[in-house]
Amino acid sequence: MGISIWQLLIVLGIVILLFGTKKLRNIGGDLGGAIRGFKKSMNEDDKKDDDPDAIEEESDVKAHEAHAEEKPRDKSHS
Repeated sequence: MGISIWQLLIVLGIVILLFGTKKLRNIGGDLGGAIRGFKKSMNEDDKKDDDPDAIEEESDVKAHEAHAEEKPRDKSHS
């Protein structure tokens, strides 16, 4: 008394007709990227819990990257 394969195929066909394959591919890619980002952040949190020194090292790296990204000002327009 569950959903048969034919019912699933009909629903899939209707979804493809409504959204199109390109849009479904984009949605799938976005969903996959979101899941990867979530897993990555969960793994980073686990590493931080295991190694308290990692928090200090990561903050030092982020501060260094932020400083490196600052662009030097053009002094000719002063």
